[in-house]
Amino acid sequence: MQYFTPNTRILVIDTETANTLDNCDMSDVLVYDIGWAVCDIFGNVYETASYVNKEIFYGEADLMQSAYYAKKIPQYAEDILAGKRTVASIWQIRKNLFRVLEKWDIHYLAAYNARFDANALNRTISWVSKSMCRYFCQFGQVEWLDIMKMAQDAVVATRNYKIWATDRGFVAKNGAPRKTAEMLYQYMTGQDNFSEEHTGLEDVYIEVQIMAFCFSEKKRRKVKMRSLLYEKPLDFPPQTEFQRMLMRSIRDNPTLY
Repeated sequence: MQYFTPNTRILVIDTETANTLDNCDMSDVLVYDIGWAVCDIFGNVYETASYVNKEIFYGEADLMQSAYYAKKIPQYAEDILAGKRTVASIWQIRKNLFRVLEKWDIHYLAAYNARFDANALNRTISWVSKSMCRYFCQFGQVEWLDIMKMAQDAVVATRNYKIWATDRGFVAKNGAPRKTAEMLYQYMTGQDNFSEEHTGLEDVYIEVQIMAFCFSEKKRRKVKMRSLLYEKPLDFPPQTEFQRMLMRSIRDNPTLY
């Protein structure tokens, strides 16, 4: 069981991706946009970052055309020129994330549908390193939290949400209410016309608020709420000594890889 206090700091992260050569496989994607925010369980934000991964955005320009939101490429170019987003290698981004985790004593990364973001980051680091490094985060360094799981237990399972979703046609073929981050934010705020930006940092702000809402609803309704993405230890195998050595080398000398 996880215990979160008012002093617990969580890094909420969101990625935007392009497909690899197999355009039909959404599990095989490469990250070109990474945004994150350091926050607490109440939704207070203490630090943010927005990065464009140069190995994919520039280095894989052809693959970028497969991005679901490829039409936003000109917007990214404008944001980069305006200093709104920082262009960096995946190694620099990773090193800066580790620095932030240490600075704020963070033990949790969170994302909405965290399995997608975790897999995408791992796939990207593997792609760039030609499989020399397979995991974006070091084993045991952080635990992944899935905000979608939190929402399922604290919000989506409620009668009010089911009625709200049914009234708007947000229902799957099996009759279950749908639960995208966009829908959760609409439900929370009453903004039926709200649409996500589908850019990393901008969507992170929404996910931070959804997570805070879930913690609030859990306390108010006194319900059990899942939070961990990897609920079974076997989902994250023990790290070997060679892997630990390689990760230290990459951390200390990222430009070598």
